[in-house]
Amino acid sequence: MKIQIEKPLLKSLTLMASMIEARDAYTGGHLWRVSQYCQGLAEAAGLPGEMVFLSRLGGFLHDIGKVSIPDGILGKRGRLTEPEYDVVKTHPGIGAALIREHPLGDLALAAVHQHHEWVNGGGYPERLHGDQISIFARIVSIADAFDALTSTRPYRRGVAALPAVAALKTEHDTQFDARLLEVFVQMAQGDAIEEIVGHSERGVAMVVCPSCGPVISVSRNARDGDIAYCRICGARHRLHRKGDTFVVEPTGAEGTAEDLKPHPETDSINAFIARAPGWVDV
Repeated sequence: MKIQIEKPLLKSLTLMASMIEARDAYTGGHLWRVSQYCQGLAEAAGLPGEMVFLSRLGGFLHDIGKVSIPDGILGKRGRLTEPEYDVVKTHPGIGAALIREHPLGDLALAAVHQHHEWVNGGGYPERLHGDQISIFARIVSIADAFDALTSTRPYRRGVAALPAVAALKTEHDTQFDARLLEVFVQMAQGDAIEEIVGHSERGVAMVVCPSCGPVISVSRNARDGDIAYCRICGARHRLHRKGDTFVVEPTGAEGTAEDLKPHPETDSINAFIARAPGWVDV
């Protein structure tokens, strides 16, 4: 089936996904990074251009179902209990239900619904295995797991790229597609992901709150001396430019409710939409 990519509709779909990061300060840039890893992996695996686009779109939309997860679970400082984890495990099905009725939902339906399936059948929500799992979901699965390992979470610090891929390799043919994982390992051992790891978008290195740890959203247009706010602890910080990132200087003050209001990042969305094809086959 051939689907026309109408850019206003594509923007509405991606903006829905961006609201997840607006809710969770610990996942700043997660969707952008996963989508970039997915694009790189699809290209390195030799997939055609339309499939590269669909891989990148699946990476950006994969967590859209987390909009239904309560804040107390989504941002919990500490390990989830089994009942809490059961709630988190509902997000692929909820995400699929959310986008199924969208005019462009079919473009990412499999990636959203299946990205936590394991190739050995041990994943969720339907315990699919092997080629029963869409190639887009198998790509997202690797990219998502790598970003989870290399990113700071409320309960642990992220690790460097090489230890992360070493951890992924222990799950080849168990959780991950072995061929795709080998391609990703080769990417990670080179310089293909240097500008993605630790960034919230292209050219914008992540800034972490020195008071409590989550990612502080910093615009690509931020300048030396600008003020930024942590949406977890409310701290007001001054930014000092250092290379491609900033050093954060606490001011001792707190932001107002208006200061701490989440602002979905649209620059990366607009860049993605500008490069979208006019039509794709699904």
